[in-house]
Amino acid sequence: MKRLEEYVRSIPDFPEPGIIFRDVTSVLQDADGLRLAVDGIQELLHGVEFDVVVGPESRGFIFGVPIAYNLHKAFIPVRKKGKLPCETVEMEYDLEYGSAVIEMHKDSIKPGQKVVIIDDLIATGGTIEAITKLVESLGGEVVKICFLMELAGLRGRDKLQKYDVGSVIVYEGK
Repeated sequence: MKRLEEYVRSIPDFPEPGIIFRDVTSVLQDADGLRLAVDGIQELLHGVEFDVVVGPESRGFIFGVPIAYNLHKAFIPVRKKGKLPCETVEMEYDLEYGSAVIEMHKDSIKPGQKVVIIDDLIATGGTIEAITKLVESLGGEVVKICFLMELAGLRGRDKLQKYDVGSVIVYEGK
């Protein structure tokens, strides 16, 4: 079996010149790659006590659900504004060009619950920073944040300094 890094397709000059796009779909399209990815993220949780897994759409769902299932934990989705049917809490955050709003169901996190956040990639950290604020506004405690890949050159960890953050693969550039 190949190393996980070998399943990640790197696409130069996408979406603009000078950027190397790290494509997670090449990991998902291979059974061994998918297994290595899920197992790698799950290994980051060894010894961590928690109650629920939170993941943003859509790739946080892809990796968060199997880990929640494997560890017999609930999974809480974070979605774009307007996609959840019940009463929600929301958080606006900045994107490179503009802003976005994410939501969670208001009753999804119980006060005192220990929360793990799982996503595929940390770049600038804005989405996950917004999710931590949502979780904490509902009374949850973020005990670990896990990523499959990290673009260290974009310094997303700077926004998450007070949290335990782990990444399976770290790319030093952008």
